Amino acid sequence: MGMGTRGRVARLRPESPLVKNPLRAIPRLHVEGGGPAHASALKRSSVKSQGEIEAAVCDGISRFQQEFLGRGPRDIHAHLIGSLLVVRLQGVLTPAERQLLAPRHDSVTGTAGGENRDDTTHGYETGNGRALLKQVRTHMVANGRPRLESIVEEAVGVKLVSVHHDISTVTGEEVLVFSLAEPPACRPKKKA
Repeated sequence: MGMGTRGRVARLRPESPLVKNPLRAIPRLHVEGGGPAHASALKRSSVKSQGEIEAAVCDGISRFQQEFLGRGPRDIHAHLIGSLLVVRLQGVLTPAERQLLAPRHDSVTGTAGGENRDDTTHGYETGNGRALLKQVRTHMVANGRPRLESIVEEAVGVKLVSVHHDISTVTGEEVLVFSLAEPPACRPKKKA
Protein backbone atom coordinates (compact mmCIF):
# COMPACT_ATOMS: atom_id res chain seq x y z
CA MET A 1 0.00 0.00 0.00
CA GLY A 2 1.31 3.42 -0.78
CA MET A 3 0.42 7.05 -0.73
CA GLY A 4 -2.98 8.00 -2.07
CA THR A 5 -4.46 11.35 -2.88
CA ARG A 6 -6.20 11.43 0.48
CA GLY A 7 -3.14 11.02 2.66
CA ARG A 8 -1.22 8.22 4.25
CA VAL A 9 -2.47 4.71 4.65
CA ALA A 10 -1.94 3.24 8.09
CA ARG A 11 -0.32 -0.17 8.26
CA LEU A 12 -1.12 -2.35 11.23
CA ARG A 13 1.27 -5.00 12.46
CA PRO A 14 -0.28 -8.39 13.31
CA GLU A 15 0.68 -7.98 16.95
CA SER A 16 -1.06 -4.62 17.15
CA PRO A 17 -4.12 -4.64 19.47
CA LEU A 18 -6.09 -2.89 16.71
CA VAL A 19 -5.72 -5.91 14.42
CA LYS A 20 -7.20 -8.20 17.06
CA ASN A 21 -9.98 -5.74 17.97
CA PRO A 22 -10.46 -2.92 15.46
CA LEU A 23 -13.21 -1.35 17.62
CA ARG A 24 -10.54 -0.30 20.12
CA ALA A 25 -9.70 2.53 17.69
CA ILE A 26 -13.20 4.02 18.20
CA PRO A 27 -13.26 6.36 21.18
CA ARG A 28 -15.66 5.20 23.86
CA LEU A 29 -18.30 7.61 24.98
CA HIS A 30 -19.70 7.29 28.47
CA VAL A 31 -23.31 8.11 29.13
CA GLU A 32 -24.29 9.02 32.66
CA GLY A 33 -25.85 6.01 34.35
CA GLY A 34 -24.86 3.65 31.51
CA GLY A 35 -21.96 1.86 29.89
CA PRO A 36 -20.02 2.74 26.77
CA ALA A 37 -22.11 4.18 23.98
CA HIS A 38 -19.57 3.74 21.20
CA ALA A 39 -21.97 1.50 19.21
CA SER A 40 -24.52 4.30 18.85
CA ALA A 41 -21.73 6.77 18.03
CA LEU A 42 -20.53 4.37 15.33
CA LYS A 43 -24.06 4.11 13.91
CA ARG A 44 -24.47 7.90 13.84
CA SER A 45 -21.14 8.37 12.09
CA SER A 46 -22.06 5.83 9.38
CA VAL A 47 -25.09 7.87 8.25
CA LYS A 48 -24.12 9.54 4.98
CA SER A 49 -25.04 12.99 3.80
CA GLN A 50 -27.18 13.33 0.68
CA GLY A 51 -24.11 14.46 -1.27
CA GLU A 52 -22.10 11.43 -0.12
CA ILE A 53 -24.91 9.10 -1.21
CA GLU A 54 -25.17 10.78 -4.62
CA ALA A 55 -21.37 10.66 -5.08
CA ALA A 56 -21.24 6.95 -4.16
CA VAL A 57 -24.00 6.20 -6.68
CA CYS A 58 -22.17 8.17 -9.40
CA ASP A 59 -18.91 6.32 -8.72
CA GLY A 60 -20.60 2.91 -8.73
CA ILE A 61 -22.61 3.50 -11.89
CA SER A 62 -19.60 4.96 -13.67
CA ARG A 63 -17.65 1.76 -12.82
CA PHE A 64 -20.65 -0.31 -13.98
CA GLN A 65 -20.61 1.49 -17.35
CA GLN A 66 -16.86 0.91 -17.70
CA GLU A 67 -17.23 -2.81 -16.95
CA PHE A 68 -20.20 -3.37 -19.26
CA LEU A 69 -19.36 -1.02 -22.15
CA GLY A 70 -15.64 -0.53 -21.86
CA ARG A 71 -15.97 3.19 -21.14
CA GLY A 72 -17.69 5.44 -18.66
CA PRO A 73 -19.84 8.51 -19.22
CA ARG A 74 -18.32 11.92 -19.95
CA ASP A 75 -20.41 13.40 -17.14
CA ILE A 76 -22.65 11.89 -14.46
CA HIS A 77 -24.94 13.41 -11.82
CA ALA A 78 -27.24 11.76 -9.29
CA HIS A 79 -30.17 13.48 -7.60
CA LEU A 80 -31.86 11.99 -4.55
CA ILE A 81 -35.44 13.23 -4.25
CA GLY A 82 -37.22 11.49 -1.38
CA SER A 83 -37.51 7.83 -2.35
CA LEU A 84 -36.51 8.50 -5.97
CA LEU A 85 -32.94 8.47 -7.24
CA VAL A 86 -32.36 9.98 -10.69
CA VAL A 87 -29.00 9.43 -12.41
CA ARG A 88 -28.18 11.40 -15.55
CA LEU A 89 -25.26 10.26 -17.68
CA GLN A 90 -23.99 12.39 -20.55
CA GLY A 91 -21.62 11.41 -23.34
CA VAL A 92 -22.31 7.68 -23.08
CA LEU A 93 -22.32 6.65 -26.74
CA THR A 94 -19.36 4.59 -27.86
CA PRO A 95 -17.75 5.29 -31.26
CA ALA A 96 -19.40 2.14 -32.62
CA GLU A 97 -22.82 3.32 -31.39
CA ARG A 98 -22.30 6.75 -32.93
CA GLN A 99 -21.42 5.04 -36.22
CA LEU A 100 -24.58 2.96 -35.99
CA LEU A 101 -26.61 6.18 -35.64
CA ALA A 102 -24.81 8.11 -38.38
CA PRO A 103 -26.67 8.61 -41.65
CA ARG A 104 -25.43 6.17 -44.28
CA HIS A 105 -24.49 7.30 -47.75
CA ASP A 106 -25.78 4.91 -50.38
CA SER A 107 -23.23 4.78 -53.21
CA VAL A 108 -25.68 3.19 -55.67
CA THR A 109 -28.35 5.92 -55.63
CA GLY A 110 -26.22 8.73 -54.22
CA THR A 111 -28.70 9.36 -51.40
CA ALA A 112 -27.80 9.64 -47.75
CA GLY A 113 -29.22 7.02 -45.42
CA GLY A 114 -31.20 5.33 -48.17
CA GLU A 115 -33.62 8.27 -48.43
CA ASN A 116 -36.58 7.76 -50.74
CA ARG A 117 -36.04 4.00 -50.76
CA ASP A 118 -38.45 1.37 -49.51
CA ASP A 119 -35.91 -1.44 -49.21
CA THR A 120 -33.15 -2.01 -46.66
CA THR A 121 -29.55 -0.85 -46.56
CA HIS A 122 -26.89 -3.39 -45.54
CA GLY A 123 -29.59 -5.69 -44.11
CA TYR A 124 -31.01 -3.08 -41.72
CA GLU A 125 -34.03 -0.92 -42.28
CA THR A 126 -33.25 2.77 -42.54
CA GLY A 127 -33.50 4.36 -39.09
CA ASN A 128 -33.38 0.99 -37.37
CA GLY A 129 -30.02 1.88 -35.79
CA ARG A 130 -31.76 3.99 -33.16
CA ALA A 131 -34.18 1.23 -32.21
CA LEU A 132 -31.35 -1.31 -32.19
CA LEU A 133 -29.22 0.88 -29.91
CA LYS A 134 -32.09 1.42 -27.46
CA GLN A 135 -32.83 -2.32 -27.48
CA VAL A 136 -29.19 -3.25 -26.77
CA ARG A 137 -28.83 -0.68 -23.98
CA THR A 138 -32.12 -1.77 -22.38
CA HIS A 139 -30.99 -5.40 -22.57
CA MET A 140 -27.65 -4.51 -20.94
CA VAL A 141 -29.39 -2.68 -18.08
CA ALA A 142 -31.70 -5.69 -17.60
CA ASN A 143 -28.73 -8.08 -17.54
CA GLY A 144 -26.78 -5.80 -15.19
CA ARG A 145 -29.72 -5.16 -12.88
CA PRO A 146 -28.38 -7.32 -10.00
CA ARG A 147 -25.12 -5.34 -10.08
CA LEU A 148 -27.00 -2.02 -10.31
CA GLU A 149 -29.19 -3.06 -7.37
CA SER A 150 -26.16 -3.81 -5.21
CA ILE A 151 -24.49 -0.51 -6.17
CA VAL A 152 -27.56 1.55 -5.29
CA GLU A 153 -28.58 -0.41 -2.18
CA GLU A 154 -25.04 -0.22 -0.79
CA ALA A 155 -24.84 3.52 -1.42
CA VAL A 156 -28.28 4.48 -0.08
CA GLY A 157 -28.80 1.75 2.52
CA VAL A 158 -32.39 1.16 1.37
CA LYS A 159 -34.00 -1.64 -0.65
CA LEU A 160 -34.52 -0.97 -4.35
CA VAL A 161 -38.06 -1.37 -5.72
CA SER A 162 -37.66 -0.74 -9.46
CA VAL A 163 -35.29 0.51 -12.16
CA HIS A 164 -36.30 2.63 -15.16
CA HIS A 165 -34.00 3.43 -18.08
CA ASP A 166 -33.92 5.43 -21.30
CA ILE A 167 -31.27 6.76 -23.67
CA SER A 168 -31.44 9.60 -26.17
CA THR A 169 -29.88 8.64 -29.47
CA VAL A 170 -29.82 12.32 -30.44
CA THR A 171 -27.97 13.82 -27.45
CA GLY A 172 -26.14 10.71 -26.18
CA GLU A 173 -27.71 11.20 -22.77
CA GLU A 174 -28.84 8.26 -20.63
CA VAL A 175 -31.15 8.39 -17.63
CA LEU A 176 -31.56 5.79 -14.88
CA VAL A 177 -34.33 6.23 -12.33
CA PHE A 178 -34.33 4.08 -9.20
CA SER A 179 -37.43 3.79 -7.05
CA LEU A 180 -36.51 3.08 -3.42
CA ALA A 181 -38.63 1.36 -0.76
CA GLU A 182 -38.32 4.45 1.44
CA PRO A 183 -36.31 7.67 1.59
CA PRO A 184 -32.81 6.91 2.89
CA ALA A 185 -31.64 8.29 6.22
CA CYS A 186 -29.37 11.25 5.49
CA ARG A 187 -27.20 13.28 7.81
CA PRO A 188 -28.66 16.79 8.06
CA LYS A 189 -26.96 19.54 6.08
CA LYS A 190 -24.46 21.66 7.96
CA LYS A 191 -25.62 25.16 8.76
CA ALA A 192 -23.65 27.91 7.04
